[in-house]
Amino acid sequence: MNLHALISLAKTEGASDLHIEPGLAPVLRVRSQLRSVGEPVVAESSSEWAREVIGGEDWPHFEQRRSFDLSRTIEGMRCRINVFHTARGIGFAIRLLPPFQPTLEALNLHPELKNLVHHAHGLVLVSGPTGCGKTTTLAALIQTINLSDARHIVTIENPIEFTFRPRRSFIRQREVGRDTPSFEQALLDSLREDPDVLMVGEMREPETMRLTLSAAETGHLVLATVHSSNCAEALQRVVGAFPAEIQNNVAAQLADCLIGVISQRLVFRQNLNIVVPECEVLMSTTPIKHFIRTRDFFKIVSSVETGAEHGMWSFQRYRSWLDKRTAFHTLSREADAEDEEAPVPTNPAPRLSTTPPPPPGSRSAAPTHAARPERPEAGRIEIEPTEIFEKILKKP
Repeated sequence: MNLHALISLAKTEGASDLHIEPGLAPVLRVRSQLRSVGEPVVAESSSEWAREVIGGEDWPHFEQRRSFDLSRTIEGMRCRINVFHTARGIGFAIRLLPPFQPTLEALNLHPELKNLVHHAHGLVLVSGPTGCGKTTTLAALIQTINLSDARHIVTIENPIEFTFRPRRSFIRQREVGRDTPSFEQALLDSLREDPDVLMVGEMREPETMRLTLSAAETGHLVLATVHSSNCAEALQRVVGAFPAEIQNNVAAQLADCLIGVISQRLVFRQNLNIVVPECEVLMSTTPIKHFIRTRDFFKIVSSVETGAEHGMWSFQRYRSWLDKRTAFHTLSREADAEDEEAPVPTNPAPRLSTTPPPPPGSRSAAPTHAARPERPEAGRIEIEPTEIFEKILKKP
């Protein structure tokens, strides 16, 4: 059984993740439960699959870093793949992404969440533990803007998981490592790219957080993800990532630009046989801004529980809303086929190199616009506007 067959099996079984480790049987995560399938994977086979997926051009980067992130469409399923070295050899952690364009309705999220993206500027955070669907919710918020407003959206991701076809908005997607060397450089570049909306795939480093806060303060709507277990912890983690001597300034900056925070976790609902996001929602009010400035994050919890009139949701109240809900969206390949984006073959951009360019007068220098031979890359999906720019950018 090869990698394609394993992904096809995971797709058939309705798995959200596939884990491959040399010497062990492949493991599927189905409805949050792990289950092994098949025979143990041979180390030589795992290494061969890694070379096939990563490709010869990027293999030196993998050998240097001992890990590699990418996204591919395999067996009709969009996959986010992390390849990494372990004590047994080369392993895989593969996330199988939903085969439809995420929207708030399709993800069974509360319709009030769309209010978070109707602002012209500010910061919206989506938080939660690893594997809780933060990126999928972020994509649904972007799609909400795309279907309703004529805005220029720039996404910065590593890797690109969901591709967007411009509807009313004009969308550009940049992948770290392929289109830009880092989140920091992409955020600096974005200030000269006339964006209305910025999506930052993940905030981990303090410099990325600093530039994200600055972008939210300078007239942009910024959507980003951060790892945490609840809304208060998400805000505390952002402030706590900075040195102690500047945390007061960061807290004030965060309080000024914050719109709201969504913290979510996935819960399997036995009666529906589906996994549904369960959310805590924090909206930026005057008391919340005060608690952030004074760094009294523990007081935010009680404000969320009593802030229903301001659009806030505690986990308990959100669960009650789910229990009373009668109509849920369930995945149907036929019904969602029109939402899937067809691959558009293009020449992929080369992996960025840190090697400085030759001096202008050297014989080895070549114009940057020189034609390159076509080299199709399997699974790479790019998007191009399907309408005239004037129609995209002009409100009806």
